[in-house]
Amino acid sequence: MNPVPSSYLGVWQRTLLTTPNGLYDSRTRVYWLQTERLFADLRIPRPAPQTPEELAMQAGFAGVTQVNGERCQWHRAIDFQPPKGRLDIGCMHFERADYLIEDALDDSYHEVWERLPDSLGRNWGSWLNAADGRQGCLLLAGDYFLFAAGRSTELAPAESLAALLSNAAAPDELLAFELSFGSHGGGQEPWTIHYSTLPAQVGQHLLPSSLDPDQPDQLLAAETLCGLGAQPPAGGWQVCPPPLLATYQECRQ
Repeated sequence: MNPVPSSYLGVWQRTLLTTPNGLYDSRTRVYWLQTERLFADLRIPRPAPQTPEELAMQAGFAGVTQVNGERCQWHRAIDFQPPKGRLDIGCMHFERADYLIEDALDDSYHEVWERLPDSLGRNWGSWLNAADGRQGCLLLAGDYFLFAAGRSTELAPAESLAALLSNAAAPDELLAFELSFGSHGGGQEPWTIHYSTLPAQVGQHLLPSSLDPDQPDQLLAAETLCGLGAQPPAGGWQVCPPPLLATYQECRQ
């Protein structure tokens, strides 16, 4: 699969979502970090959720992006919400280099994305897995990072995580999915988490300032990956090839 066009690279903040049924959302914090192949997306409602029921309303996912003409498809390898059996494909239009319009193929939504200016420049990502079955990734774009760590087992299909939570014997396990977005000040500051699906991670440091964002070999060394995230796996994270999803379907014009 070809890399995505360079025009997609960086961090995009969704500034508006509208739907034909009258939804108008400019408040939800939504960040999409795109590398040449890998992506991660984080969606945090406002005000910041605190209770389990509120936390279950968060969203986010990570995987591989495929672009064909004006169509962009996000193949989700891990997802905060349970699978719904729907493809994630949008029709994309760049009004300006840093201003992107996404419309659903069936006109069910309209989104406006604006690229963060300090997300250009360095751009790379690595897919990760662990002995406990979890998958994740560490992605960088300019001064920003997004770290994702999925669950050890996949969720059963459902309309929402909230629906599963209401009957869960171990609700904490359902919510143990980390998507943490933050910045490192061009490598001059600790890697500070600004938003996360795990509220306790906000304000914490994913990595120290001594780790250079322009040295992937340093960042992906075993001693770095052994403690990455709120709940590092026993034996640490391992670098692996990008996921190959059985659900891949060509994004056709």
